[in-house]
Amino acid sequence: MITDGYTIPQLVADLKQVCARFNDEREILAGIRPLAHRAARAKANWLEDRMYHADPDQGFGVYLLHEEPNHTLAILAVSWLPHRGAPPHDHGTWAVVAGVDGPEKNEFYERVDDNSRQGYAELKKVGEKVCNVGDVIAMPRGMIHSVWNDSDVVTVSLHIYGKHINHTGRSQFDLEKRMEMPFVVKVEG
Repeated sequence: MITDGYTIPQLVADLKQVCARFNDEREILAGIRPLAHRAARAKANWLEDRMYHADPDQGFGVYLLHEEPNHTLAILAVSWLPHRGAPPHDHGTWAVVAGVDGPEKNEFYERVDDNSRQGYAELKKVGEKVCNVGDVIAMPRGMIHSVWNDSDVVTVSLHIYGKHINHTGRSQFDLEKRMEMPFVVKVEG
């Protein structure tokens, strides 16, 4: 059992230091990776039973752990229903995801169209990674990925964003229809 007393307020303070120290997104992501890993491993300090409940319409549940008044620096716990997930999407900001309880399959895409037609998008899969407990994935602004829970139980991951995802104008993508649409999620307080 992890006995690290690392809490969300301590994580917030450390995140603010990293963001104040660096201007380069790559350096910010590199500085946040170990913090996300530590917070995920110290889940006993912040993970609540209610965070295992996911919205059946959405396929996942989103729980706000912290957000600055101007919507920057958002921290969310996300629960994933078995055999459900999120379609390909971007975040409109940098993102760091850490596995907390159970595996989360991430598939990564690049856009292959020229982005000149509104609502149209062609994506090509370029990679995949299963994010297990303690694993961390750092994604720069513009990266597109999908998430899927292949297991038979609800899984949970910790998400840290440069700005709250519902305030970035981000997109989700339909691979078959080659469509790009706004992506806003329901968030629990």
